[in-house]
Amino acid sequence: MDMLRWFLDFVLHLDKHLADLTTQYGTMTYVILFGIIFCETGLVVMPFLPGDSLLFAAGAVSAKEEAHLNPVILGGALMVAAIIGDTLNYHIGKAVGPRIMKSETSRWLNKKHLDRTHKFFEKHGGKTIIIARFAPILRTFAPFVAGAGAMSYSRFIAYNVIGGVAWVGSFLTLGYFFGNQPIIKKNFTFVIMAIVIISVMPAVIEFIRARREARADAAKAGESS
Repeated sequence: MDMLRWFLDFVLHLDKHLADLTTQYGTMTYVILFGIIFCETGLVVMPFLPGDSLLFAAGAVSAKEEAHLNPVILGGALMVAAIIGDTLNYHIGKAVGPRIMKSETSRWLNKKHLDRTHKFFEKHGGKTIIIARFAPILRTFAPFVAGAGAMSYSRFIAYNVIGGVAWVGSFLTLGYFFGNQPIIKKNFTFVIMAIVIISVMPAVIEFIRARREARADAAKAGESS
């Protein structure tokens, strides 16, 4: 419970915690943020780590002179982290994905999230790698599913690079230019919550749509029988 409380406090007050991080660790902050983004995108068991909100907050902090974070270096480092993370996730999916996808349950992975991502992938194809960058949970599972589905690496890496650059670049830029505006700075917790909710909405809408389609198909099957 204490760990959960600490985690929620960290996510909802990212601006303050990142500012403290830069004061305490200086340039090592690049490495710490690199590690978080890498783990969130590269380790399929860690979809709970902050992504969109962390990038926005990092952009806001990098705009402050006292933070000593170069936004160009930060952006480049986090883009590399996102691309390498997805690449690792893809290869993990290629190695163990087919077996996990066929099983009914998984000890380490949320099978519902995995199946939902698979359906999303079947509908949108390779573009899922780009679209999923902007949707928590889907972002972590999409490269795993791509690897499990034997998507060619040459095709995957193209979507991976485009998605990684677009995702990191857009949220860092938004944070850099708007994160320190008085109204946003005053209500930063609500802004972070809004980012999380907006990011999750596409996945929620897709889930509701899939449920409705499944019910409609079941109803038709019942009528035909």
